[in-house]
Amino acid sequence: MSQQQRAEDATADEDVLTDEELLAEEEALAALDPARPTEHQLAGGAPRGLGWLLTIGGALGTWASVMLILSTQKLLRDPDAALGCDINPLIGCGKFVLSWQASVLGPPNAVLGTIGFAIVTATGVALLGGGRLPRVYWVLLMAGSVLAAVWITWFQYQAFTNLRGLCPYCLVVWAVTIPIVVNVWARGLQGRHLPAPEGLRRFLVQDRALVITVWYAVVLLLIGVVFWDQWMLIL
Repeated sequence: MSQQQRAEDATADEDVLTDEELLAEEEALAALDPARPTEHQLAGGAPRGLGWLLTIGGALGTWASVMLILSTQKLLRDPDAALGCDINPLIGCGKFVLSWQASVLGPPNAVLGTIGFAIVTATGVALLGGGRLPRVYWVLLMAGSVLAAVWITWFQYQAFTNLRGLCPYCLVVWAVTIPIVVNVWARGLQGRHLPAPEGLRRFLVQDRALVITVWYAVVLLLIGVVFWDQWMLIL
């Protein structure tokens, strides 16, 4: 091999970017246009931020669901048992875990929640490891997040109107479900896993923090207004 050929090969090798350099380049482009998907996202990946959110949020949701299962078992063994989650007449899980609302589909909601949040946690770990999920998985994840949003909204209505109380572990589930739903949909649409108008896609990606904040604010406002009399008695 001639010296000129070796020089050309060396130049070609220098032009080939490593995975780390490609990722840095994609992140630089994403910084210029946050709604623009990276090649990693189009291939089924996601930013590490979503991976951390799903991992931590899923773990917290799993913990809360397991605690609800343990509370249910304790009351089934001894209906007069004192639960650590029963804090005052307004905040407690005793009235929730044995209600019909807690097992409206047959199996206890907490069991279904444990399964769902375990899947979310595993998904987060996979994304943190740089995994690229198939499109059908993203579609199912987005559909599941919608069901979760509908579920917690229905249960919030039951808590506000019929059960007339606040379950601490349920509050944890609500708190982690909201950002999970919004971010899964934002990143799912950004990765083009479902068709959507460009305006909606950009809004959800760029303003997802606003959506989450408004959602939280509405729930907190309802908690304050609906239980105003009870708050006045215990504060």
